[in-house]
Amino acid sequence: MRRYLFFVNLPYSYSILRPLQDEIRRRGDEAAWFVAGCSAEPLRPDEQHLKTVADVMAYQATATFVPGDWVPYFFPGIKVEVFHGMARNKRGHRSEDESDHYRIRGWFDLYCTHAVSDTAKFQALAQQHQHFAVAHTGWPKLDPLMSKPVAGRRERPEGQLPVVFFASTFSRSVTAAPALVDKIAELAASGRWQFIVTLHPKMDPEVVEQYRSLAGKNLRFVESDEDLLPILPQADVMLCDTSSIMFEFMFLDRPVVTFKTKMPGPYLIDVDTVEELEPALTKAMEYPHELMRVARSLCEDLHSFRDGASSVRVMDAVNDFMANKKSELKRKPLNLLRKLKVRRRLQRELKKS
Repeated sequence: MRRYLFFVNLPYSYSILRPLQDEIRRRGDEAAWFVAGCSAEPLRPDEQHLKTVADVMAYQATATFVPGDWVPYFFPGIKVEVFHGMARNKRGHRSEDESDHYRIRGWFDLYCTHAVSDTAKFQALAQQHQHFAVAHTGWPKLDPLMSKPVAGRRERPEGQLPVVFFASTFSRSVTAAPALVDKIAELAASGRWQFIVTLHPKMDPEVVEQYRSLAGKNLRFVESDEDLLPILPQADVMLCDTSSIMFEFMFLDRPVVTFKTKMPGPYLIDVDTVEELEPALTKAMEYPHELMRVARSLCEDLHSFRDGASSVRVMDAVNDFMANKKSELKRKPLNLLRKLKVRRRLQRELKKS
């Protein structure tokens, strides 16, 4: 029986890694979780929690899976990057977190990519650096969405209001949350719409509290550590800014409205003023043919697989790496200063947990 480790640094890591845990268990192996920098409260009773670095070292995992951009280099086993979002859109614009998407820091042995274009870029980097491998696997987080027939227009019971899922990122230069709080409060109070609201874990606490206080009959506030995957299909349309969650929602084959997005394109309805917001939501509820066609094309570019089996491919890639590729790679660069910084960062993050 092999052991695997999940390194969690932000709340959204849970929903990315749990499909992998399901596949690991299906194969008769086991997984454990190490949380640094956020709460371990989302862990379930049947999920093993390693609370200290000493626990991790004793666990001796074959591989550590990481949805973020760093990992303690001294943890046992290979380090596998599975990414925390789909960072690029069809036109090549950058999201708020993509500046480091292709930056190689020397932490990972295996990168598990989502799309053909990203795979080619990482493979070119792998040939250049020669100390990591690349596998085109797809994103485990999408497995639950892809494996259930929930795509397309949602069937609403008669008399039920249309549901808008509002998700906003935290960066001040792109977030829509502060600008839209009064408008969303107004629309929820109008009796014409229902809202599900979630905000990035790093969002300004004052803004979070403003939205949390709006919770009521027509507005549900979802805390940042809740699993959003089961909630996404409950909405008819998404309202967003420049968060990559908009791409996840598009895989439901449902429309997205954005407010002053930095990633504009024909696959969404973007508005620049709060006065345009409700007309845009109304238009989205019509599921315009061309909008949906272009959004489907974008999804094909962002993620190559629609079979809900990305976790299977990731685990197969790990096995292939261990058997055939690990011994062929060069040693990673020493990076002594970076390693010192990682140790200090880990100490800081553990204090937050």
